[in-house]
Amino acid sequence: MTGAQTAVPAMTGGCLCGAVRYKLTTPPKGIGACHCGMCRKFSGGIELGIEVPAEGVEFIADDSLRIFSSSDWAERGFCSICGSSLFWRLTAPGPMHGLFSLSAGSLDSLEGLALTQEVYIDMKPAGYALAGEHKRLTEADIMAMVAAAEKGETQ
Repeated sequence: MTGAQTAVPAMTGGCLCGAVRYKLTTPPKGIGACHCGMCRKFSGGIELGIEVPAEGVEFIADDSLRIFSSSDWAERGFCSICGSSLFWRLTAPGPMHGLFSLSAGSLDSLEGLALTQEVYIDMKPAGYALAGEHKRLTEADIMAMVAAAEKGETQ
């Protein structure tokens, strides 16, 4: 390494029982919160996730990893032993195909990560609110982004 470069420790994570383990090969930029109905059911509340590209995560141990196809455009991963919710992954074709949103709670440490956005904010139950300044997107905003990505456009 040269100059001011320093080694960044690898971010690792896994399920509650340890049967599924992963390491990130691409560092996340922050934590996102999703309020959609599927994420609420999958996580038991607000889904806090970290986005990484398909090549940004390497599974070290995954014999108990199971996949559930939750919609026409996404699937969800969980541990078949302890039931931990681990990720959703984009299956729709396009430039974001394979994108992971790993459950933030499955990381061994959230050090240095801040909340950067909330999605499906219009589906958020009235009983809570996340504080701070960050991007907030509605369902219509997300669907417009997905449609643009399917056409190969960027927003």
